[in-house]
Amino acid sequence: MIGDEIHNFCAKLWPINRSITGDGVRETLGHIQGLIPQLEIKEITSGTNVFDWTIPREWNVNDAWIKAPCGKKICEFKKNNLHLVGYSLPIHTMMPLSELEPHLFSLEKQPSAIPYVTSYYNDYWGFCLTHEQRQSLTEGDYEVFIDASLSPGALTYGEVIMEGELSDEVFLSSYICHPSMANNELSGISVLTYVTDQISKMIDRKYTYRIAFVPETIGSIAYLSQNIDAMKANIIAGFNLTCIGDNRDYSYLPSRHGDTYSDKIVQHVLHSIKPDFKKYSWNDRGSDERQYCAPGIDLPVASIMRTKYGVYPEYHTSLDNLEKVVTPKGLEGGFNAVMRSIELIEKNCNPKVKILGEPQMGKRNLYPLISNNQRNDAIKAMMNIISYSDGNNDLINIAEQCQIPVWEVYAVIDSLESHNIISKEPIDPKHSPPLIHSKHYT
Repeated sequence: MIGDEIHNFCAKLWPINRSITGDGVRETLGHIQGLIPQLEIKEITSGTNVFDWTIPREWNVNDAWIKAPCGKKICEFKKNNLHLVGYSLPIHTMMPLSELEPHLFSLEKQPSAIPYVTSYYNDYWGFCLTHEQRQSLTEGDYEVFIDASLSPGALTYGEVIMEGELSDEVFLSSYICHPSMANNELSGISVLTYVTDQISKMIDRKYTYRIAFVPETIGSIAYLSQNIDAMKANIIAGFNLTCIGDNRDYSYLPSRHGDTYSDKIVQHVLHSIKPDFKKYSWNDRGSDERQYCAPGIDLPVASIMRTKYGVYPEYHTSLDNLEKVVTPKGLEGGFNAVMRSIELIEKNCNPKVKILGEPQMGKRNLYPLISNNQRNDAIKAMMNIISYSDGNNDLINIAEQCQIPVWEVYAVIDSLESHNIISKEPIDPKHSPPLIHSKHYT
């Protein structure tokens, strides 16, 4: 099962300490490149201006821990990389508990969880621990040790561009900057890796695919700054993949205006998979869709998720693991939702009937001489598809009006074309007709 393969890949990436820069990002991209040889690993040096931002210094960690007065080490980075606040400065000193406390983070409402905390753009150091552990700390002097470097280096990202018949591009992105958390973000990295592998095997790709593995926020801003003109000129649809590996829900966050081709595709696909999928508004944004859809950029990018970031209780804690949160079944569901969206982009068209009046189906052996309920349903669906095939409806709107998933339309359209009943007229993705909403599918 593809879900098991993706889950195993998540497990391989799990122990790597990732941040917005550093060797952990390079190591992660190296694993991705092992599965996707086409991946190009690129770097932008510290101090480079990218729109309103500046690429920060590079952060790498060798070790970090606190030694309690009793001599026992706590908050050991090598045991769990969430123990160290992201981008912590190097330090080695002794201090009493009262001075250490302002540098400690825990969650009173989740006493067994280690929180995820960062300080990317403010010089600081700190540690994260469970609240249970924090409550057990006693007075005395604590040895604090952080063996880390924060120095000029680079921001690293990965890019794949796979050419198709057309220069029109489909854009896919996920972020690679969090340490050991499963749904946020290992699921996005891993699902996108396997989606990319699947796209690379597609025969006769119609569209060109631009795929980016970037650090969140600063990475997407940097990527845009390097590629904005080509992206605005060529991208006809795009998806941000995040929190796509649990098995609880399916979620969608729209582009800024919610009216792009990508929005139409995701809503139909998720509606067909799970009619009560969760639909969020642009005001609920929080990932790289903020950059891809920002004013003046306005790319047609929507987010595909299982349970949205910030919503599930384990989010940004050590409880976001590969045992209870991210599962093979959840990852496979996320993978399938993305691939259904890609398949739809590749197959979509505006079918147009070439015959005046109702086609004579019997002489083409498309109408059974002996009927039963199952065959009657298939005939009804076929005739409904024909009735909406006027050259003005794409496959999505035809499927919506017929109240069936679009993938049940593909074979019918192919058969009708082969019998010279319809022609497949090309679509204009940048001016796709609005989504026609129908009842939930049964």
